[in-house]
Amino acid sequence: MTMKTTLLLAATAALLSTTAAHAHVVLDQPAALAGSTYKATLRIGHGCDGRATTLVRVFVPEAMRGVRPMPKAGWTLQAPKVPLAQPYDSHGKRITEGVREITWEGGPLPDAWADEFSFVAQLPSQPGPLPIKVLQQCGSEGRHEWFDIAVPGDKPPRSPAPVLEVLPGDGSGHQH
Repeated sequence: MTMKTTLLLAATAALLSTTAAHAHVVLDQPAALAGSTYKATLRIGHGCDGRATTLVRVFVPEAMRGVRPMPKAGWTLQAPKVPLAQPYDSHGKRITEGVREITWEGGPLPDAWADEFSFVAQLPSQPGPLPIKVLQQCGSEGRHEWFDIAVPGDKPPRSPAPVLEVLPGDGSGHQH
């Protein structure tokens, strides 16, 4: 990675972390290079009105490919493959199915504690914001839908989806 790219990533991460300061589900690394392999680590900062988190479901953006969820001790993991709207070629093979939702269930994660849930994916080659919607369930009594997309110039949304800023990449396909 060039010094210019490193500085751009650092500046973007700092800017995005200040705008996400009031969010309750955030990305550990809120910026990455287009076309790179990216480890998305979502931080859950609290439960639902005092209740422990028992389920985290991530709705993977269609632009992310080759999604591989990471297991978490004490939680069951579900990541069914479904037909893709846009099949693609990867390493000489036609890919027609992929993971579009990842669900971790179990825990529980007490309201006063924080934890992280991760998956790995190939980022799109086009730069731009990539919202990642997250459902946080707290037993049968409570839930947060982190689905709202921030609009520049508008009031910050009440339940913002974490947003990955995909930066112009070097085309290598890997983040260095």
